Amino acid sequence: MTIFGKIIAKEIPADIVFENERIIAFKDIHPAAPVHLLIMPKKEIIDMQSLQPEDYPVIAEIVEVAQQLAVEFNIANGYRFLTNNGPLGGQVIFHLHFHLMGGGQLGPINA
Repeated sequence: MTIFGKIIAKEIPADIVFENERIIAFKDIHPAAPVHLLIMPKKEIIDMQSLQPEDYPVIAEIVEVAQQLAVEFNIANGYRFLTNNGPLGGQVIFHLHFHLMGGGQLGPINA
């Protein structure tokens, strides 16, 4: 079980900002922006490439939650919403999760 699985199971505390039966969102403990939230499915999905067609509805719901949280955290006028896929893509915790970051001028992503 990943650290995210332990947070979902309430074995590790987190500053949860949204939760329902399928999704959880909480504040990142090492924020890269004034607002930095992690949003993820409760179902353990390793990464984007591991998504199955039956998982697609929860991804759409995550996008909805991101939009709602952007309004709630007053960043709807500008934010970054991203995920890392696999070690070469910068993924460190292998439970699919999305970063919602904003609250100031974000610099360009160096590609």
